[in-house]
Amino acid sequence: MTPGNNKSNIYTLDLHNADGLTFMLVGGKGANLGELSKIKGISVPRGFCVTTEAYKKVTGDNGIFNGLLDELSRHKADARKNISEICANIRTAIESTPIAIDIVKEITTYITKFDKAEAFAVRSSATAEDLPAASFAGQQDTYLNVIGHDAILKHISKCWASLFTDRAVIYRIQNGFDHHKVQISVVVQQMVFSKVAGILFTADPISGNRKVLSIDASFGLGEALVSGLVNADNYKVREGKIIHKKISAKKLAIYPEINGGTKKQEIEAAQQNKQALTDAEILQLEAIGRSIETHFGSPQDIEWCLANGTFYIVQARPITTLYPIPQSNDQEKHVYLSVGHQQMMTDAMKPLGLSFWMLMTPPNTRTAGGRLFIDATLMLASPAGRDTILTTLGKFDPLFKDALTTIINRGDFIKPSPDEKKPGTGQSSNAVPLPDYHALNDYDPTIVSDLINSSQASLGALKQNILEKSGPDLFDFIMEDIGQLKKQTSDPRSIGVIMTGMNASTWINEKMLEWLGEKNAAGTTSQSAPNNITSEMGLDLLDVADVIRPYPEIIAYLEKINEDNFLEGLGKFKGGQETREAITNYLNKYGMRCVGEIDITNYRWAEKPIKLVSLILNNIKSFEPGAGKQRFEQGEQEALKKEQDLLKRLKQLPDGAQKAKETKRMIHLVRNYAGYREYPKYAIISRYFVYKQAILKEAGQLVKAGTIHEKEDIYYLNFEELKEAVRTRQVNYSVINKRKEEYKLYQKLSPPRVMTTDGETFSGSYNRGDLPANAIAGLAVSSGIVEGRARVILKMEDATLVDGDILVTTFTDPSWTPLFVSVKGLVTEVGGLMTHGAVIAREYGLPAVVGIDNVTKLIKDGQRIRVNGTDGYVEVL
Repeated sequence: MTPGNNKSNIYTLDLHNADGLTFMLVGGKGANLGELSKIKGISVPRGFCVTTEAYKKVTGDNGIFNGLLDELSRHKADARKNISEICANIRTAIESTPIAIDIVKEITTYITKFDKAEAFAVRSSATAEDLPAASFAGQQDTYLNVIGHDAILKHISKCWASLFTDRAVIYRIQNGFDHHKVQISVVVQQMVFSKVAGILFTADPISGNRKVLSIDASFGLGEALVSGLVNADNYKVREGKIIHKKISAKKLAIYPEINGGTKKQEIEAAQQNKQALTDAEILQLEAIGRSIETHFGSPQDIEWCLANGTFYIVQARPITTLYPIPQSNDQEKHVYLSVGHQQMMTDAMKPLGLSFWMLMTPPNTRTAGGRLFIDATLMLASPAGRDTILTTLGKFDPLFKDALTTIINRGDFIKPSPDEKKPGTGQSSNAVPLPDYHALNDYDPTIVSDLINSSQASLGALKQNILEKSGPDLFDFIMEDIGQLKKQTSDPRSIGVIMTGMNASTWINEKMLEWLGEKNAAGTTSQSAPNNITSEMGLDLLDVADVIRPYPEIIAYLEKINEDNFLEGLGKFKGGQETREAITNYLNKYGMRCVGEIDITNYRWAEKPIKLVSLILNNIKSFEPGAGKQRFEQGEQEALKKEQDLLKRLKQLPDGAQKAKETKRMIHLVRNYAGYREYPKYAIISRYFVYKQAILKEAGQLVKAGTIHEKEDIYYLNFEELKEAVRTRQVNYSVINKRKEEYKLYQKLSPPRVMTTDGETFSGSYNRGDLPANAIAGLAVSSGIVEGRARVILKMEDATLVDGDILVTTFTDPSWTPLFVSVKGLVTEVGGLMTHGAVIAREYGLPAVVGIDNVTKLIKDGQRIRVNGTDGYVEVL
């Protein structure tokens, strides 16, 4: 029996007896209201819940309803017309079904406890509502000022039916909720005739700041504000002080009708601009909000109303849109920088992926919302650290620099350390030490090939040695090998090559602008630079297309297959052996890559080669034979032409011979070193794939032992937990299931570039006034201007491109490179001057603008756009 329920009552439950334990009986709203009614000092209107058992009884034996529900379950969210027709029929079926006598009897028992003239709010409360991972707020209906026994019963049926409004059904489909499993309760509450009503967020919904409480308030019933009929006052409060007020003209309000229902009413002109709540009431409401937040343990979205001097709470739910704050070990203020924005991978990662990548990161790395963040607080506390981080990030991504500058200039978060400089170091004694890497003085013709050969030899040894390892020993071996990998990636020679290429590129851009008035000249000089493993990957896939192109039977076969074992079926076709060999060789070199490759749990191309098929077919359709070699040679020629053009113009300047000599040297460094920029990550991902194959063998043993249900369950454990599971043959499935739900939530969140321990997020801005009207500002990373059709693509496998298209997406990592050969320009939400998309765009000679927040929403698929990769903006034509 459910706690607190009268044993004779199946279909009703007093609101005060509802709580989280009765969730499946009373739904999200009912459970939360029951919890609220138990908090000391919180007033909740009296009432009761008509439980989900009543809904089940009304619909369970209803043949028409269940037939329509089966039909509805076959549709996807885009079948709007069909969904709308079925939903209308379902609502009619529910509302026309009489409520059973025993349900009516229990409802009547509760209603008679109130005065006959009492008015009620009748509100839906579904079991897929106000959940941590999805807010179904406003999906079902609420009816206010319902008076009389029969009217209450009628509106209960209407609430049940509202489970099948078009918006509710489509939202459930989009969020993966089964219509059959979602149940609905109805909350019947004493009506509060409020003088003022509104919404209270215990964290600022705009900035994310957990210390700032935000209140919206308007006259009359809260329905006017919730439904968007009026502009509300907005007050912001921080720790007992009102820090912001916006008093709006409140022209309309909703008030109760005498005989039931509500009406819109104009507010007298003299009242319209009056502050809806007094300052004392605002502070009283802040205290109530903080009390509710403390009870539930997370920031809350609260609906309130004020009547006869008392604040009544009529709803509270978690705010599901706030980004989680990285955990710190103290109560001090911290500033966190997103790793994903630097790695070009802002998607959520699974726990095993996070913990594996953290094995490579510095000790000030934190996790939040399935992403990685660097705690930059100590570095920002000293002048030297501050200058270094702002200069480095400013070159990489100006939005980082602007966001951090905003925090520093405010003076309320980053305070200079007391001992500004430690003698002889130029750094604060408590700052994170800065790596002491230096650019190479000049070109060393063997260093890049030596570094690559050394890495490949080390990888070959790993592949052999790991075969002997199993059980807990495997994890010790991996930890030891990651130690070697860290030494390899932090090798001063490797860093020196990368820094030399970057510094030479920066030098060319700055000097050519100063001497010749030419922007971003280094981009063209780096086209088709040697030793760029990522750009080679795109061109090599063109060579795979060349192998397959002469065989129409194989092309037809590839157009139909959708399974990863398609290579096995090639043998029966002419050219099948050549095709299999070409694809297999490609996978041997690049099979460890995939979208979001820093997450070890994501499927690699070697694991799901089907993901390459559409790219190969697109190459066959869009390119002539030999396109890979031709494009590389064309890039070399354009780079040489640009070099000759720059040197010729420089020689005509005062001191021209010296300027030309210096520039030639810098171009030489860019040509020979810039390509290596992509190699260290390739080396890391190559080794991580070897680790993954080994731990999946261990996962197979855990499945055989019955420890886990499927191999992929290990992805929800961290490295140490997985090692322990392998040792003990035991796992805690409640932890795995909880993390699966958290991961679903995290996937819906967008990580901020910069955030603080208060939860405040900062995106940064370009602060530019030099743009054409209606242009969208971004970061220029690859020069040139191009016009074409925008293809807004969120998943690489969904890409269908034709020559002349411009790729618009959230981010690109190396797995996207094969698409670059098919497009004429690139626009991304995330990126910097030296991130993957920028480097490859320059290599391929594609105009590119990156770092435009929400560009995949600002630009619609199919629109004609102009990308100015020289000046850094995009225009919708």
